[in-house]
Amino acid sequence: MPKLRCAWSIALGATLLLAGCGPQASIPQGIQVFFSPGGGATDAVVNALDQATNNVLVQAYSFTSAPIAKALVDAQRRGVKVQVILDHSQQTEKYSEADFLKNSGIPTLIDAQHAIAHNKIIIIDDAIVLTGSFNFTKAAEEHNAENLLVINDPILAQKYIENWHAHEKHSEAYEREGTPAAMKSEGRNPKPERRPKSEIRILH
Repeated sequence: MPKLRCAWSIALGATLLLAGCGPQASIPQGIQVFFSPGGGATDAVVNALDQATNNVLVQAYSFTSAPIAKALVDAQRRGVKVQVILDHSQQTEKYSEADFLKNSGIPTLIDAQHAIAHNKIIIIDDAIVLTGSFNFTKAAEEHNAENLLVINDPILAQKYIENWHAHEKHSEAYEREGTPAAMKSEGRNPKPERRPKSEIRILH
């Protein structure tokens, strides 16, 4: 029996030693889950953003939620570094908050490298990850069946941060489609503005 106990102790020690040499295990310090419609997912996002102190990274497919957009701008005005990557559909989405973010001074990028940039992720202060099926939209809050996880886990957050920067590399600055800047980035020449005849002076 003592020999068996000794062998078991050696095996356990070796396992722990090997585990220590591998990637650090991810152990969440806290997890919350929210469901929609009407389950408080938007409030959970806003509350998490209200507590941000250093930095916020966002990846979103559809972004039409005014409360979440306002919380991002409020964070930026508190001195939090906020950066956003959106799907290319937001260049034409009528109710997109992209213009509001950009005009408020938040760096807003478009990831057009993929058929759909379908991530719905917010990373706060290198530690808290918000993710799930929940789009940052009014429809997701009020009509759709969605889920949102709020995970306090710095190790997991680091993986998401690395992925965010990987997408940042091939993303471009947001411009509303149809504007001269957007057309230029697409290699199209905007049509020259036509002046009314009354403004055209005849030179003799």
